[in-house]
Amino acid sequence: MTTETGDDHQKEYVTAMIGGQLFGLPIQRVQDVFIPERLTRVPLAPPEIAGVLNLRGRIVTLIDMRGRLGLGKRDTGAAPMAIGVELGGESYGLLIDSVGEVHKLDDSAREPNPINLDPRLVRVSAGIHRLEGQLLMVLDIDRVLDIGAKAIAA
Repeated sequence: MTTETGDDHQKEYVTAMIGGQLFGLPIQRVQDVFIPERLTRVPLAPPEIAGVLNLRGRIVTLIDMRGRLGLGKRDTGAAPMAIGVELGGESYGLLIDSVGEVHKLDDSAREPNPINLDPRLVRVSAGIHRLEGQLLMVLDIDRVLDIGAKAIAA
């Protein structure tokens, strides 16, 4: 959802914590937020593919974002959440640590990726926003899922 106020272009992002880092997903790409249940592992799948599940009649491939981004293993005590997205008619769930709130941010305030950013994050980041006390990294959903498609095909 993009809104215009005068010459300012604002975009809304659903925020998610993954491995202690704050990420923003463009709200127009987010279909739903859910707690994954009855996960089925996929034999010989890459480690980033946590499995598949049936969500309201749709088969959803779950991608472990911590594994995808090289952010270490999840604390086993905390239940993961997932953000549902779609690409090319296929449904995906991005496993995250927790979901936050929706932020409306001025697109002109988005900065390019820092030059010292880890290459695994550079591949999926569309830039950063500086918020009070932390950085919000904007996820490029197409790139996240493109990496997943290559891993699934391997």
